[in-house]
Amino acid sequence: MSQIDQLAGFRAVGRAARTNPANRFESQEREAFLDGWPVEDDLPPLRTEVTVERPRRVITRNRSPDIGFDQSINPYRGCEHGCIYCFARPTHAFLGLSPGLDFETRLVARPEAPKILERELRAKSYRPAVIAMGTNTDPYQPIERGYRIVRRILETLHEYRHPMAIVTKGTLIERDVDILGEMGRLGVARVGISVTTLDARLARKMEPRAPSPQRRLETIRRLAEAGCPVRVMVAPVVPALTDHELEAILAEAAEAGAIAASWIMLRLPLEVSPLFQEWLAEHYPDRAQRVMGRVRELHNGRDYDPEWGRRMTGQGVFADMVAHRFSISARRLDLATKLPPLRTDLFTRPVRVGDQLSLF
Repeated sequence: MSQIDQLAGFRAVGRAARTNPANRFESQEREAFLDGWPVEDDLPPLRTEVTVERPRRVITRNRSPDIGFDQSINPYRGCEHGCIYCFARPTHAFLGLSPGLDFETRLVARPEAPKILERELRAKSYRPAVIAMGTNTDPYQPIERGYRIVRRILETLHEYRHPMAIVTKGTLIERDVDILGEMGRLGVARVGISVTTLDARLARKMEPRAPSPQRRLETIRRLAEAGCPVRVMVAPVVPALTDHELEAILAEAAEAGAIAASWIMLRLPLEVSPLFQEWLAEHYPDRAQRVMGRVRELHNGRDYDPEWGRRMTGQGVFADMVAHRFSISARRLDLATKLPPLRTDLFTRPVRVGDQLSLF
């Protein structure tokens, strides 16, 4: 049992973060320390807690110029997959929670999201545009199995013939191939599957509660066979840790049925950087200095550069090399396809009891 576990009073089994640092809005910070008294050896594991939230709206508008969508839905806050590099960790600070272990274990679910979504879609002022899911936290994280929020959102979007795009590393999406296959064939849905590494041991350390890389490749195959277009996302590319796998990941995904590909460089905004460095020091101490040296090389000496247009790729010789390697491999594997826009012309509002019928 680690000293960190002893200080915290639980066993962080299957968690990537090792600590629970205060978020950036807290005025005080607490630090545990060993005072010489004996500590129990058989500590309980850290369990996942879920809080229910009823939002007033579920469609979030985005105005970032380097992101290819204007609307998104986040069925959950926090993510049990627990990826140590997750750029969404700092959003937990807005809930008064830590981007560390709280992000992985203290989750928020929005069970009424499908009902609220329908209300928004039926507004006379609403104009259809692609709705993205999985742009912040993963919609197909383990708690979706019980809550089925995403399934009900998909049923609503399917009924309205509304365009949608999903990003996930969760194989639970296979449950919904019936809807996604039909929507994909209609041209109103596509999926991006994130594959960070093909090394199962590394994936287990870095993404402790996410499905294995091979299972994600099988998910690509199942979605493709059902008729839903799939893009493989090599995201994030971790310098000096996973960047050498770029070509292999693309080749495996193409063989599984992916028809397009993209990549994003490792991003370490705000509290993510110290958490990631703590993880590196524990699991890859011999490589930690090299990894962070590459990261800072990408961002002008900083751990992260939030500038639009640069934040997802970095800049400099290493960034150019990764982009060049990706371009060559994607073209060779026919993954450089520019997918057509999702259709918005099929959008329709189904007739409901009480609706005013048209006279024409």
